[in-house]
This record gives sequence, structure tokens and C-alpha cells, in this order.
Amino acid sequence: MLAALMAASALLLATHGAAASTKSANAKTSGAKAKASAGHPAAREAKTRTAKKASAADARTAAAARGAPRSKTAAASSPAALQQASSAEARLIAVYELFGRGQPRPALAKARDLVRDYPNFQLAQLVYADLLATQVPPAHAFSDATGIARLRSDPAMADLREESRRRLQALRDRPPAGTVPSQFLALSTRSRYAIAVDASRSRLYLLENSAKGLQLVADYYVSVGKSGIGKATEGDARTPLGVYYVTSSLDPKSLRDFYGAGALPINYPNPYDVRRGKTGSGIWLHGTPPQQFSRAPLASDGCVVMANPDLKQLLRKVQIGATPVVTAPSLQWIPRPQAEKEAQTFTSAISAWKDARANGNEAQLKKFYLPDFQRSNSSKKNTDGFSVLHDEVEYAQGKRVQFKDMSFLHWRDGDDTMVATFGEVFEGEKSGRTRRQYWLRQGSEWKLFHEEILG
Repeated sequence: MLAALMAASALLLATHGAAASTKSANAKTSGAKAKASAGHPAAREAKTRTAKKASAADARTAAAARGAPRSKTAAASSPAALQQASSAEARLIAVYELFGRGQPRPALAKARDLVRDYPNFQLAQLVYADLLATQVPPAHAFSDATGIARLRSDPAMADLREESRRRLQALRDRPPAGTVPSQFLALSTRSRYAIAVDASRSRLYLLENSAKGLQLVADYYVSVGKSGIGKATEGDARTPLGVYYVTSSLDPKSLRDFYGAGALPINYPNPYDVRRGKTGSGIWLHGTPPQQFSRAPLASDGCVVMANPDLKQLLRKVQIGATPVVTAPSLQWIPRPQAEKEAQTFTSAISAWKDARANGNEAQLKKFYLPDFQRSNSSKKNTDGFSVLHDEVEYAQGKRVQFKDMSFLHWRDGDDTMVATFGEVFEGEKSGRTRRQYWLRQGSEWKLFHEEILG
């Protein structure tokens, strides 16, 4: 029997307000675990003596779990906590709940169905094997301390335990109602969805943008770089941190099976990354190989990796060039009114830039730009700041302009930066430019260091 399953069940019930106070034993792992990740555990269980030996080591722990006190709160599922989980994950959590409430046989039945429907879900296979081990009578089980110790030190088992812990943590510690990630100060309705990745929880949050503002609609377990986060150089196997946009959607038919159901490249390195000398490329949100449902929390070469069923849901939502992707060490969720207030503070800065341009005073306009400012357009050609200033004055002088579809994405990591995307239309014209500007706060002032003309 597994201590990991005990701990997961106790944690989940505590989250739901259960009275159960079951404590996890020392980390002991059944021999069935090693077999579970290699093939269907039901077949392996019948052939593997090790699983029977390991079950005796935790027999008393299993009995304690089955005898744990129940409460009316624990007896009911908690849809508020589970509604955001993907289908396979929600079913796994339901197995944990049943076991924690002292119902190992219903838990086993649900686990059997789960591994039947998702035979490549290694964590589910592991839980199923552990539940099978609980059915072995203690009188027929034998202690195998050497085998148990060997399994406990197996890196693959450690990865699965950590995956389980992170899934449960993310479902236990839900974002407060009415909050948004602190990076999303304002988002144009042209961006129907936004994505935020919390590396500390191995979690990707999908937010829908509507007239009511951003609303959390789903979240998924993800893997990040095998060396962690904070990408700085090519090949460092780290996932970049910052504010990005989805730049394309790659057809899975054009990719190796390794990338699963598809891939969504993002614009790393963005202008802020380039300014700080960061290198590398090819950072994607992508799926998993057919033989793997999910990967360990730290497993990629820098990409964000999702289970294929989850990625397929995401692929139906994203908009090329319009869906922002925030990757953060740990997301801070703030009330929407606070985000709106911070957005208004920046609005005054960008309005002052607009007024200086309209006044035709090149010297006044220059105060809004850093000396190394550059502009790029769809042809990827860069223009230095001096010629841009002259062009801006000529372009806007004496004209009334309307800004529309404004998005402000805030990023802090030593520096204080803002990524502003908006359209502008001059009076009497039917269309205009779409700009994406990168601003850096210096003291109490915002300064432009890069701009992209998107169309």
C-alpha cells in the first residue's frame, strides 16, 4: 500500500473541510509501482510477488485509512474545486476522495475505468496498482525492505509523487473569486482568451475575456524545463519568464510524435528579453508523445508541455497574435478593481505620449523615448529612434486620433515593464495602425524602448 495515496487522500479531504485527520506514513512504495509505469497493472499484479510483499509493510496504514472518521462535508464531492480540472485529472481526484473516505473498492473500480480510458496515464496506473495492493490480505503479504527502499529511491517514482503533489496543491489552493493574474491590467475584447502559467504549481490557467472582464474558465497540469525556469541562454533547458503572445499554431501532421496533438509557439525572446541579452528560440506550448499522458513537472527543454486532451481544448481557444501568455514563477492574483486602477495609472502616461505627438513638438516627444529605442514592423526591419520621432510628428501632427482595443500587460522582475497593444484611427479614416509598445519605468516616468507595428 502506498503512503503517497494516503497523503493525497488526506490532503484532499482536509481541503474539503473533512474531519478526517489521517497522517501519511513514511514514504513506502509498493512493488506494484514499478510495474504500473511499464504496462497495465492488472496483468502485472497477478505475476508480481513484490507487490504482495510491499503491501504488508503498509497494511496497518491502509487499515487506519479505512477507519478514518467521516463527515457530511467529506461525503459530498466538491465540484467547486474540481470543475476546473481536466476530465482525466478530475477522475483521478475522485479516486483519491473515495479512498480517503474509507471506500477502497469503489476507488479501485473508478481507477480501473480511468486506466482503461487513459492507458498512458502513468500516475493513474500507479494509483491503480496501489489500490490493487490494498486488496492483498496482510497474512499473505511479506515484507521486502530492500525492494521497498529501492523503489523509494527510483527517480521515476519520485517524479510521479511530485506530479501528484502539484496537481493536488493546485486544486486545493484555488485563485480567489473575482481575481486575475497581476500581469493582466487590461485586455481588449479582441483577445477572447488569455493564458497564465504558474511554474510553482505546474499549472496553466485559461481565462476567458468578456464584457464582465477576465474569468477563469479552466486550468491544466503542465511541465516546464528540466532545469527549471528563468531562461537566459540557448540550450539551458529552462522555461522563459515574461509576457508573450502566441505567434502561430503548428499542425501536428508536420511535427514528430514527440510533440503530441500540436504546438503553439510564443514570441520568446521578446524585445525585453533581447534588451537584456537573452538568447534561444523555439519555445512552444505543446503536447506529449503517444505513450505518455503527462510528463514530470520538470521535464522539457524549455517548453510548456500539456497532456494532449488538454492541449486540444486549448487549441480551440487561442488566437494567433492576440492570445497573451504569461509565464511566472508564482502567479499573484489581484482583485479586478485593483487591476483596473493600475491600468488607469498607465493610461495617463500613454495619453501624454499621444498628446505630445499630436502637438508636433519633437523635443517634447523625445522625452518619452529611451536613447536606444527601436521600432520593428512586419518585415522585421528595425528603425532607430531618431528617424521614428520625425516620422511620428509628421504622421500625427494636427490630426485627431482615437485609440481603441487597448491591452496593458504588466511585468515586474527587477525592472518594471508594460506591454501595451492598441489600434489607432485618425479622424476621417476608416482604418489605421496596430501598435505593440514596450515601456520601461524609470523612477516615476514611463519610457518607450521598443515598438512593433503589427498592421
